[in-house]
Formats: sequence, C-alpha cells, structure tokens
Amino acid sequence: MTFSGKWETETQQGYDEFCKLLGIPDDVIERGRDYKLVTEVVENGDEYTWTQHYPANHSVTNKFVIDKECDMETIGGKKFKATVARENGKLSVRFPNYHHTSEISGGKLIETSTATPAKGTVILIRTSKKI
Repeated sequence: MTFSGKWETETQQGYDEFCKLLGIPDDVIERGRDYKLVTEVVENGDEYTWTQHYPANHSVTNKFVIDKECDMETIGGKKFKATVARENGKLSVRFPNYHHTSEISGGKLIETSTATPAKGTVILIRTSKKI
C-alpha cells in the first residue's frame, strides 16, 4: 500500500518517555501530547516528500530517495545525513538518537521510533488514520 496522502495521529504509545529521552522541554511535551499531528506524504516511485505539521504552525519536510544518502532534519532542527531503506513494505531510517520505521498496516500509518540508551529501550509508536 502507498504511503501517499495526509495522515492524522490517532494514538501514541510511549510519547512522554521518548520525548524526555530526546531532551524535549516539558512544556513542549505537554502541548504535543494530545496534538493531532498531520503527516503529509508524496510518493513518486522511490522519491518521497515527507512533511510533519506540528503545533504552533511548525513543519518539518524531508525529501529522500530510497537507498540514497540525503540531508534530513529533526523536529528540533538538527540536520544530519541518512539513507532511507525499504524492506517488506516498511521504510526505515536511523536518526541521530533513534531508529525510525514507517509502515501501512490495516489502512493505518504506523510509525515506530526506537531509542536504546544505556538504561534500556524506549519506544514511541504513533498510529495515524488517513484524512
């Protein structure tokens, strides 16, 4: 199934713990906890434009081609180089502090971010519906 379209957050598991691990301030965590994040994806073969619209009219757009190194940006504005891979219908990329996968399952966009600090694994699972 294609990732193309607009997706709105339905549920988030592990949100607070994951955000704290990344050093996001408590007031920002509070504002974002119940925010219906909108993810907009344009897919053209192996080329993607992936935009996430956050509170306070802040958006982050990453453009990438599968299996080619590209410039990416985190919500915090950190820029880094990464390569997005596709395997068994999932997109996978390593961010500076965590590993992120995206997949379509049951008509939903499922995004899983996994960080493995010294204290143990912290996982954020965001499920979004198509709008």
